[in-house]
Amino acid sequence: MRVAPSNGPFAREAKFLALPPAHVRPDGQFEGYASLFGIADLGKDLVEPGAFRESLARRGPAGVKLLWQHDPAEPIGRWIALGEDGRGLFVRGQLSLAVARAREIHALMREGAIDGLSIGFRSEKARTEPRSGLRRLERIDLWEISIVTFPMLPQARVSAVKALCGAPSCAQPAFAPL
Repeated sequence: MRVAPSNGPFAREAKFLALPPAHVRPDGQFEGYASLFGIADLGKDLVEPGAFRESLARRGPAGVKLLWQHDPAEPIGRWIALGEDGRGLFVRGQLSLAVARAREIHALMREGAIDGLSIGFRSEKARTEPRSGLRRLERIDLWEISIVTFPMLPQARVSAVKALCGAPSCAQPAFAPL
């Protein structure tokens, strides 16, 4: 779903994306892909590799908000790490469990009921293919990433909300899965 409050140069857009949850950590940490490169979403937008690079360098994780359903009145935590890899925009977040809504979302994530991710952004550089109508996003100013019910990019999902354990499968590489 795309959200654009105005049509001016600072119009904000939102794109939804998702992956099935593996685990939800009791402390509220989770991770997944908020965007995938080279895959057109339901609105005919396709994010190119490197599209987030400048925005991430400028804002860092602290400059990108973690919201519920793109609602600026519903901050639910913070981003610990954001980065592009060969697949897309990989994210690791921390729900603020002192916030009632975040506790509710945490419970729903642990049960597998909510797992969508969606980006809120402003397109800085894009080109539209006349024949197909596909818009290729080459540079994006990323403002927020939301946990959502229905992502615009069906593959954009939380991939892990992991339980703590001592098994080798629970090992936490630097910026690899939880």
